[in-house]
This record gives sequence, C-alpha cells and structure tokens, in this order.
Amino acid sequence: MLRVDGPASSTTGDLRSKGLRRNALGLLSSVTIGLASTAPAFSLAATVGFIVIVVGTQAPAAIVLAFIPMAFIAVAYRDLNRAMPDCGTTFTWGTKAFGPHIGWMGGWGLAITGIIFMANAADIVGHYTLELVNRPDLLNDKAAVSAIGIGFILIMTWVAYRGIEGSARLQQALVAFQVLMLIGMSILALVTVARGGGMAGAQGFSWAWLNPFLFEDWGSFVEAMLLAVFIYWGWDSVLAVNEETEDSDKTPGRAALLSTVLLLGCYLLVTIALQSFAGTGEEGLGNLDHADDVFGVISEPLLGSWGAPLLLLTVLVSAVSSMQTTILPTARGTLAMGVYRALPKRFAKVHPRFLTPSFSTIMMAVVSIAFYFGFKLISDNMLQDTILSISLSIAFYYAITAFSAVWYFRRESWRRPRDFLVQLLLPLLGGIALAAIFVQSAIDMWQPDYGSTTLLGIGGVFVVGIGSLLIGVVLMFIWQLTAPAFFRGETLRTDTPVLAPDPD
Repeated sequence: MLRVDGPASSTTGDLRSKGLRRNALGLLSSVTIGLASTAPAFSLAATVGFIVIVVGTQAPAAIVLAFIPMAFIAVAYRDLNRAMPDCGTTFTWGTKAFGPHIGWMGGWGLAITGIIFMANAADIVGHYTLELVNRPDLLNDKAAVSAIGIGFILIMTWVAYRGIEGSARLQQALVAFQVLMLIGMSILALVTVARGGGMAGAQGFSWAWLNPFLFEDWGSFVEAMLLAVFIYWGWDSVLAVNEETEDSDKTPGRAALLSTVLLLGCYLLVTIALQSFAGTGEEGLGNLDHADDVFGVISEPLLGSWGAPLLLLTVLVSAVSSMQTTILPTARGTLAMGVYRALPKRFAKVHPRFLTPSFSTIMMAVVSIAFYFGFKLISDNMLQDTILSISLSIAFYYAITAFSAVWYFRRESWRRPRDFLVQLLLPLLGGIALAAIFVQSAIDMWQPDYGSTTLLGIGGVFVVGIGSLLIGVVLMFIWQLTAPAFFRGETLRTDTPVLAPDPD
C-alpha cells in the first residue's frame, strides 16, 4: 500500500481516500459542471466569428467534425476513470501507462491550460462588466479592467474553497441561465430569418453547411478545427471531481459523454442560427473587427435596444461560471500530484472542514492572477493571443489521455469487440487526430504573422503555447533533482493502488 502523509484517510481493500468529500455530486451536478466548464456562451461569442472568417459557411461542419475526436477522447476518459477513478486524471493515467515524465507533463498541460484560460476569462469579465454598467470610458483603463477581473478570480476561488456542493449549486443556476438564453436567442433568430427578416447578409439554412468535403484548403480546415476544439474544452472537469461523485467509477464517465453530446447540439444550433441571421460577409460574422464578440453584432438587430445588455450579461455569466469550474479540476490535479509526490507535499493538503484542496485552490488563484497581471502589463494583444495558444495545450493533454487508454488497455482490449472499439480503436483515432492538430497548428503558429503579436521573429501564439509547455519540462527536471522519489517510480507506477474513495 502506498504511504500517504497529509489528510486523514480511511482504507478499505486496496483503495484509499485523499480526504475529499464523498458522494457530493450526482449525475445532474456532474453534467452541469461539464457544461459550465466549457463556458458555452463565452466560447461561442469569442470563437464562432473566427471560425466563420477561416472557413466561411462551413463553420457548422467544423463544429461537427471537432466533436468527433472529442467524443473519442470522452470514451477514453470514461474507461480510464472506470479502471482508475483518480482526481489526477491525465497525470495519474499517463504515469501508469507511460511512466512519470509523460504523466507529469500531462498534469502540467492540464494545469497550464487552466491558468491561461483564467487570465483570459478575467479580462473578458472585466470588459463585459464595464460595458454592462455603461462605463465604456474605462474599457482602455488597464487598472480598472484588471481590478474587476482579479476580483472575480478571488470570489470564484472563495466559492470553490468553501466546498464542492456550493460550487455545484451555483453552477446549476448559472448554466441554466446561459443555456436557456442561447436556445431562446437561436430559435428567435431562425424564426426571424424564416419570416424574411435578419441582417443584410441573412440566408436560409443549407445542408451544404454541414458538408465536410467543401473546405477550401487544408490550412484553413486545421485552423478551424483548432478553434472548434477550444469551444469543446472543459467537459473533462467532471472526471477531475470523480472522487467526490456518487458511483465514482461510472457517473463521471457518463457525465462526460452526456456533456459532449449536449454541447454539440447547443453549439450547432447557435452557429447555424447566427450564420443564418447575420450571414458570413463583412456586414455580418465575417468582419474581423468584431469577430471576438459575435453576439454584439446580432444583439440589437435581433433583440432591440434591450438585447445588448441581456447578451452581455449572458456572456459575463458564462465567463464567471467557467472561472469557477476551471479552478476545480486544476486544483484537484495538483492535489493528486502532491499526494503522489510529483509536487511538494503542501499541494496534497485538504481543508479539514470544507474537504477541498485548500493549498492547491489558493495556488491556482495566485498563479492565475500573476499570469493575468503580467500579460496585461505587457500587451492586451499578447493576452488575446493566449486564447489561441490554449488549444495547443488542450490538444497536448487530451492526446496523452487518449494514448494512455490505448497503452493501458492494450492487452485486455482484444478480449471482446466492444473493448477493442472503446478501449483501443476510438481512443487511438482521437489521439492521432489531436496529435495531428497539435503538430500542424504549431507549424502554422511559428509564422510571425500568426495572431496579433510577434516575439523574436516568431508568432506570439507559438511562443506562449509551446513556451508554456517547455516551462513545464524545465520545472519537471528541477523537481526531479529536488525530490526524485516520484520519478524513480516509488510513489506511482502501474501496479500502485489507486488513491480514491472507499467503495460502499
């Protein structure tokens, strides 16, 4: 049995609890967290315009195609969670499959993705709050925007620190509001177009929009897929809270699959509605000047003078919601890394009353604020470029998870056709797809004209995306020299008992 210092834990058989609250979440709460983590309204507002600019009317096809590897990855998550219900997810599974270095980098990929996203979400929250209270004069005031963004990081950190049940209840309200708003807006837009209304470029729905063979070139297809991967990212948060979920070996996996399917339906409906109502030309979604806020384009034409504040509130709620659900998996990932000594022991601390990863949650907030403040001082354009770089780290750790499933189940997956399909073939295809997107995107991002900034003659997106992963490599080897037990396989290896809640 692996010896663990830190929070008290009970033992039954060969499983031991990390000290988190057991059975705090059901299927509904888990699905809610999965949906909230993707920030549907915020992701669509910030991404659909760019997808349309890249591939035009084929944006819905890109949304559908990006779902396919996401679904395959979700299958890998489900079966890995069934075998090893550990809140370390990619870190734990990657280590058991490929060893400590791959596992550590998988954990780092998940953590740095959350940190970068928190910085971007904080900036969006700052801007949208000022617009909502009708203070456009402060939008260029870095101090005002940053203060609001940092304030919301602290509030959401406090909610996450106080307990998983309160976090889940808050998320149910926030997710319900934004999903109902998105569906209502989409139905109204489609009905308006059907009655002959809409903006200047309005067009009726065409099945050709879903044709995967009408993309004009490979480069634009890959870029659209990378953007679409970003809007699906986040559903894996339900796996990071698996140790706090009822039937921890089954419910999180089901919630992950349900979340991805629901997201596909929501994203497809909204994208088609936006494209129909506004069109894809310069006067509609194809205008680069407002590609980062497509709801602002359609708000007044669709909803009138009161529409803009309502959609601003929807995106603001979405961004705030996702900030909290980004803290949850990142803190639990670093908690697991602390338990298995891949990070300092203090990361393994669990609050004795709230039963949450106390130090890991606080550190998530501290590092996110430092990252946000640093990039905000450097350049707003640089901060905007970080949202594109996130997709690299997403593809990176999702691919590690998929290949971990393939390797971990490589012997038993041949026993039945069902096992071969869900434990080997689908994860393999999903991993290959995301690895290909990662490589091709990194090549494209190397170009100095990719994104809004250039550093050292290279695209700023590449520097942030690849640079953040390379920083992880450096930190990994520093920790290996400082505390090598994990890297010697003494604390976590293939035959190590999973540190998870005791079965009933």
